[in-house]
Amino acid sequence: MNNVALRKDLVSQAGSRPAGQPESAATYVDYARAKQAAPAPIESFICDGGWLVADPAMRRIKEIADQIAAVNLPVLITGESGCGKETIARYIHARSVFSAGPFVAVNCSAIPSTMFESELFGFQRGAFTGAIADRIGLVESANNGTLLLDEVTNIDAGNQSKLLRVIEERKVRRLGGNSDVSLNGRIIATSNVDPMAMVARGEFRQDLYYRLYVLHIEVPALRQRPADIEALAQHIAEKECIAAGRSPVRLTDDARKALRAYTWPGNVRELQNVIKRAVVTSTTDVIQAVDLGFEGVGGLQDSAANAWIEALPVGRTLQAVETQFILRTLEHHQGNRTHAAKTLGISLRTLRNKINEFSAEGIDVIAPLTGRAT
Repeated sequence: MNNVALRKDLVSQAGSRPAGQPESAATYVDYARAKQAAPAPIESFICDGGWLVADPAMRRIKEIADQIAAVNLPVLITGESGCGKETIARYIHARSVFSAGPFVAVNCSAIPSTMFESELFGFQRGAFTGAIADRIGLVESANNGTLLLDEVTNIDAGNQSKLLRVIEERKVRRLGGNSDVSLNGRIIATSNVDPMAMVARGEFRQDLYYRLYVLHIEVPALRQRPADIEALAQHIAEKECIAAGRSPVRLTDDARKALRAYTWPGNVRELQNVIKRAVVTSTTDVIQAVDLGFEGVGGLQDSAANAWIEALPVGRTLQAVETQFILRTLEHHQGNRTHAAKTLGISLRTLRNKINEFSAEGIDVIAPLTGRAT
């Protein structure tokens, strides 16, 4: 029903209006009340960097990101793994004066500590065995653009001090080099744990924390932004249909209800996988709850995941229970170390140390993503 028809309908329902009140005023008041009683659904929109925004909480973060993009100061973005921290970082880059420059994302978790300097700072020929040619580092390659230090809290203490020097002086020297290269650009760091808690435990340098914590964005988990769940699900479904060359699909009411009921421990990344799978396996033009693959979400799923705790025999040592708890959590997350550490409430470094202890004792640990024991 268009606005003109709605106004006519409201006038017919209103009957006689108070004496002396003009028709236009009576119609306007009724129309406003009708809109308030049945507000329009929240519309989503795509921002620079491919960021879809629908939920009011994320609209507020977009406003903050717009303000941050206008100034060249370090930014720290925190939030659970998979909640969209890198997407927001790309949005800030796209809206900044460095948008024409490169956006270089560095996965700090994936770089071995022994290779940190050579990967980030580069090296000169002959700097070490195997250095047969000059190579610029990731930091230098982000010059006049944006450097994203993804999961910066996973850098070990020794390399934290080296990174601090680069951030403070805005200069970098390649391994084996004799001169510094001046840096110009923006630095954005992300973390899926509370950096201040790591500072308190002595696992992260306080001076580096304050160098990065100039501007801050805390990204809420997907379960805390319900309007984003449905909007993202439909958007992902549309993209996957185009990629698969099939007709568009829509989400049924029961599918939407299931999406809202799920807790999304893997956040947006997990939602992407669920919808991609549903698009591939669905044989009709609709996606139903059964196509999502988690019909038992909520209490049943939680009970199944935690039932083993009730079965633990009395008399076992705390260390044995802790070991089993960590191993079961890793299995629940299919070997994903980051998600398991979040569930356990410990840092990724602590979890890795535990896994190393298990391996030294000959205990099999599920490998990341593959589901194989190592």
